Amino acid sequence: MNRLLGARARWRWVHQILGGALLMPYFLLMQVVVGVVAGGVNALDSAPLSLLAYALCLPLVAATALFGPVRPMSVAAVRAMCGVPGEALADGPATSWAARGRASAWWTLHLGTGALISGMTLAVPPMAVALIAVPFVGRLRDVRLGYGWFTTDANPYAAPLVGIGLLAGLVLCAAGSGWLLARTAPVLLGPTPADRLAAAEERASDLAVRNRLARELHDAVGHALSAVTLQAAAARRMLERDPEFVREALAAIEDTTRRTVGELDAVLGLLRDGDPARPDAAPAPTLATDLDGLLARTRAGGTTVTAHQDPGPVGGWAGLPAIASREAYRIVQEGLSNALRHGAGPVDLRIRVRAGTATATATAHDTAPRELEITMTNPPAAPDADREPRSGGGRGLRGAAERAALLGGSVEAGPRGDRWRLRAVLPLAGGDR
Repeated sequence: MNRLLGARARWRWVHQILGGALLMPYFLLMQVVVGVVAGGVNALDSAPLSLLAYALCLPLVAATALFGPVRPMSVAAVRAMCGVPGEALADGPATSWAARGRASAWWTLHLGTGALISGMTLAVPPMAVALIAVPFVGRLRDVRLGYGWFTTDANPYAAPLVGIGLLAGLVLCAAGSGWLLARTAPVLLGPTPADRLAAAEERASDLAVRNRLARELHDAVGHALSAVTLQAAAARRMLERDPEFVREALAAIEDTTRRTVGELDAVLGLLRDGDPARPDAAPAPTLATDLDGLLARTRAGGTTVTAHQDPGPVGGWAGLPAIASREAYRIVQEGLSNALRHGAGPVDLRIRVRAGTATATATAHDTAPRELEITMTNPPAAPDADREPRSGGGRGLRGAAERAALLGGSVEAGPRGDRWRLRAVLPLAGGDR
């Protein structure tokens, strides 16, 4: 009974009545055309002419459905009223002629069956009520419709059974056609291979943007929190013995948080409007402009960092491609952040430009490919030290590997002898400046 008169069945019934209402303009137009062709008669007074007008309006329905927003409107109605899962239906207008043809077939089926169910819904209930009332209202027995149902010779007590049968038939027809439409909707309104490909590309693009924002947030905020935590702890330990060190640590904390707020605002700007080039956004940090500050802030927390820098033939970090300089800075930042959180003892950082491998692509002005190599080592923390254990598979290292992969490079991280080593190689061929 729930399948016949439940909430879903009732909504499907309403959906079909809506289809019948949408067919009315086509039907009335063809009524006029058929009446004129038949000699100026009123086609509504003739059942055969009305059926002919109904049949002739269906091709017109199919033709008009090839244009306009038929598929989005139909998909919205099916999702809301027919109980069809959203993923089984396509989004957006039909772009190919094959998809338009399927949408046209659905439109014709919906409006055609909807007109029949709408007509039955208007005609059957009054007739059924009259038949059910025949045994109790004597005047109804004198009404002559030409079928002999209400004549004095007919059994008036058989009329209610006929009325109940008509109502049951109406319910069965409405439920059956609603079920048919619901089963047909995914076939005619479902996504085409082109729709699935476009949706997959959109999901991949959204995922790439989300991963990029996650990397930026992790690298900026994660490193800042690690640095500030160690700087504050070092300042607390040296509060009574070395006030000058405390002042330097507090200044480093202030500088770190100020810079992080700027970087965070830039990332949030991407979330708000998706515009990476806002004029008020903080510039992305690079090796040329921000490496010295990063090292100074790290040392302010009490960690010894020995940096060996060899720009080689590029003549300084300002000569690097801009994208390589940005990603290299983030990789160095992540390496220092890991050293602060998980390591102990001094950090040895080496950044150099070296001759690339034979597989690297040369620039238009230099036939010798070059690579930027970043190597960072430091002793691991003792097992009983108050540090997080190192796993080599954290989000930060995965983010560093993704950054390197975008440039065709690689990142390796793991124990090497009695030290932990992070090594990144970034090709310098091409890139914007």
